Amino acid sequence: MARREEPPQLRDVRGRLLAAAAELIPEAGWQAVSTRSVAQRAGVTPGLVHYHFGSVRRLLAEAALGVAGRSLDEVAAMLPEAPDARTLVARLVGAIDVYTGSDPASRLLLEASLAADRDPELRAGLGELMNRFRDALAGRLGELGVPGAGATAAVLVAALDGIVLHRALGPAPDPHAVAAVLGRLATGREGAECER
Repeated sequence: MARREEPPQLRDVRGRLLAAAAELIPEAGWQAVSTRSVAQRAGVTPGLVHYHFGSVRRLLAEAALGVAGRSLDEVAAMLPEAPDARTLVARLVGAIDVYTGSDPASRLLLEASLAADRDPELRAGLGELMNRFRDALAGRLGELGVPGAGATAAVLVAALDGIVLHRALGPAPDPHAVAAVLGRLATGREGAECER
């Protein structure tokens, strides 16, 4: 069933609630975000959370999926511009530089991953986003002549996710060293350091 068009003022409230949830998740943690705290941050009454989303759990999931989707879409948009696999990998490594492990986006995505263990809809949504990104990466790697592009894309994405996770725990490997190692993986060749 198609969703009916909301008046602009209701879309504005919905957007404010999503923005408030995206701010509160990394600040307080998924479990600590309440209907009242989101409504207060958005400057609306708590009843509007339930009017627009049904529950605070659904609001948090939609906010997290929105952040994750926008982040992955930004990276996917640069895939066609890479002239070769080594450059592509270097750009992917460069794209995760903004994720320190303790920044709000990293914390939000970590919280969402943990919450997905208990929320099948959130898990499915995150899985769909990740599959779409892996497919786009595999497609570009295939166009660039990388053998086993699907498996290579899966390993690259897992490695990059792991680096962001490790940054939250302590020093992560040097990005140039990571780009060189992953570049060898993507090309199947030993070679010079990847350039950004």
